[in-house]
Amino acid sequence: MEVLLPKLPSFKFSSPICCCSISTRSSSYVKFGFRRFSSLSVCASTANEAVAEPSLGSPSLGHTTRPHFPILHQEVNGSKLVYLDNAATSQKPTVVLKTLQSYYEAYNSNVHRGIHFLSAKATDQYEAARRKVASFINASDSSEIVFTRNATEAINLVAYSWGLSNLKRDDEIILTVAEHHSAIVPWQLLAQKVGAVLKFVNLNQYEIPDMDKLKELLSRKTKLVVVHHVSNVLASVLPVRDIANWAHDVGAKVLVDACQSVPHMTVDVHSLNVDFLVASSHKMCGPTGVGFLYGKIDLLSSMPPFLGGGEMISDVFLDHSTYAEPPSRFEAGTPAIGEAIGLGAAIDYLSGIGMQTIHDYEVELGRYLYERLLSIPNIRIYGPAPSEKIKRAALCSFNVENIHATDLATFLDQQHGVAIRSGHHCTQPLHRYLGVNASARASLYFYNTKEDVDNFIQALNDTVNFFSSFK
Repeated sequence: MEVLLPKLPSFKFSSPICCCSISTRSSSYVKFGFRRFSSLSVCASTANEAVAEPSLGSPSLGHTTRPHFPILHQEVNGSKLVYLDNAATSQKPTVVLKTLQSYYEAYNSNVHRGIHFLSAKATDQYEAARRKVASFINASDSSEIVFTRNATEAINLVAYSWGLSNLKRDDEIILTVAEHHSAIVPWQLLAQKVGAVLKFVNLNQYEIPDMDKLKELLSRKTKLVVVHHVSNVLASVLPVRDIANWAHDVGAKVLVDACQSVPHMTVDVHSLNVDFLVASSHKMCGPTGVGFLYGKIDLLSSMPPFLGGGEMISDVFLDHSTYAEPPSRFEAGTPAIGEAIGLGAAIDYLSGIGMQTIHDYEVELGRYLYERLLSIPNIRIYGPAPSEKIKRAALCSFNVENIHATDLATFLDQQHGVAIRSGHHCTQPLHRYLGVNASARASLYFYNTKEDVDNFIQALNDTVNFFSSFK
């Protein structure tokens, strides 16, 4: 969990001091912190007072899908919202919102336990959502899909079920320094319990996890490789199929954090040949509170339960219990029924657009974001530069010299209505490796447009000018 930084001090100006459009608002106080600014006589830029209109010609994917997302059509702090925090969570189309409403209004009931109409319908829709997830990632069968609260819980499930049963002292787990905390901390806890050893792969000269080093670390002691598919900071894409082949050659299993790939590209677990894969609904146009674990069925069938209670049992006696087959074995208690059904609706929506269509559009839009950011003075963008061989994901983490990332993000929000992320993005080890304690991050999704990027860049320029004026 990231901790909000303390509020910065207030500044008082006797006159406007920055090179930007000036409004007629009367107050001369600028208060920085996690609240709205007071009305401001300085730097009230017109950069985002009206979101730019699309250019003539065929509308982009962003322009055609944007009307499906009601939340995007609002003002924030007096400016049109420009939402560029999609790596943290995505927005939800109307069809998903209506699906949730329909569940709670029309057939709200528990699943798998009732014979009445509402329960039967809820069960059908819940299991239909599981089949949709399986099809979406090309799992062999829906029994290989376990619904969890989120990707973090899915990783913990593997750690405490498969890990405790299969790892012992001196066994090795290989990760990269660019992993999300949720892909590091569970294995640290497990290693403390069983005496396993964690080994980390650093970055190469392109600021991508070094695959040559990963291959060097693999040995018969390696029992598990834990890697992201797409980095939520570096925007780099790892060769997961190759990693799986290398790992399997030494008898190791592979767990992939696909939170930043499943929403943005075609992910085929059969082709990748990974053993476990996790993702979260809320990053792929679905509700919060639900995610999923994919696991090869032979592995899931060999794993003991993660949680005990209702639904995950076969028979319960006073002195022992027997357990259901996967996936029920790992879904103790009442699940997030409406949320899972909502995830199914999100998958239908994404599939209707086409994941290759989404990916192709985002590659172009992401390159445009990267190139526009290069126009900002004294900026440092993390991760590889895009090229014919290197395809970045549609996000950029960056810092501007002598301006804290949180100051940038706060000013962008409160003066321009631009939503980006600041902090360590749950990757403190990576930020330490890069020599910084925080970065700003702008992350795109298919409903964003080049006009969003242009408005962001103009607002960022105004923000940098404002802070530079204090030098």
